[in-house]
Amino acid sequence: MKRVLLMIAGALCVVVVVAAAIAAWLYYDAERHLATPLHLASSTQVFVVSPGEGVGRISRNLAAQGVAVRPIILRLDARRREIAGSIKVGEYVLRDGMTPREIFDLFVSGQVIQYAFTFPEGITFTDLKSRLGQDPVLIHTVDELSDSQILESVGSSFEHPEGLFLPETYHFTRGMRDLDILQRAYKAMDQVLASAWDQRAADLPYESPYEALIMASIIEKETGLARERPAIGGVFVRRLQKGMKLQTDPTVIYGIGPAFDGNLRRRDLENDTPYNSYTRFGLPPTPIAMPGLAAIDAALHPADGDALYFVARGDGSHQFSATLTEHNRAVREFQLKR
Repeated sequence: MKRVLLMIAGALCVVVVVAAAIAAWLYYDAERHLATPLHLASSTQVFVVSPGEGVGRISRNLAAQGVAVRPIILRLDARRREIAGSIKVGEYVLRDGMTPREIFDLFVSGQVIQYAFTFPEGITFTDLKSRLGQDPVLIHTVDELSDSQILESVGSSFEHPEGLFLPETYHFTRGMRDLDILQRAYKAMDQVLASAWDQRAADLPYESPYEALIMASIIEKETGLARERPAIGGVFVRRLQKGMKLQTDPTVIYGIGPAFDGNLRRRDLENDTPYNSYTRFGLPPTPIAMPGLAAIDAALHPADGDALYFVARGDGSHQFSATLTEHNRAVREFQLKR
């Protein structure tokens, strides 16, 4: 009997030793797999973690896309490290040579692919919608909405969308809508304008931040030279203060709309529209473009001086004049070449 018990004990020891050896080998094999650099089909590969996917599904999707991972090992490692609940949805870039553990650490980090949408200063809302519609990543919803619906969606109480969105570069991830970009641009403009209005110069002829925004849009369209914007702002502010018409071509062009063919004629200057600053006093009813930060600053901090007129020199800059006689002389010199 004693001999039998010794044999059983010996067998159990062998089993324990073998089991321990197998466990050690499995652990070593798992750790080796988790730390082994993987070779992708290319230097980088895009992989998407979708909502509702767990470690098992993600692992199988990786394997299905040619990433040589072993799903069961990844599930066990995620459980041991308690990271399964920390994986973030999104679009990731996998790089050749990453290890399986580094891949899942990437998913936990949330370092998803960032895309950029930029719209420049001076474009109109129509142009902005067109640019949004051409973006290959954004989900397109804006074309299905009226301007009033768009304004309501972004939280605006204004009736016209022109000028309300700050020209800037906005970063986003796949799955975002064009309306999301508009909402961010609207909030950015709202914050910028409110801050600039609080710090405005004294004695400006504006009754509200919106009127300052209208002026900024005119300044934006009148010159592409940053150094001239305060001077142009000064001209327009002085004209308003003196009760003069602004007489600025960009407002007339905006009033013509899509029918404008690039050639501004005398009859256009005489054709009365709400935006014709040759036939009407004061500011137009809305902005005429999307002004940038420099134009907003110029509208609220115009340059001092006595100039009431300016004319394009033909090289992108302008000649400023204090009197109509000086202005007419500048027109003959730079426009009529006499």
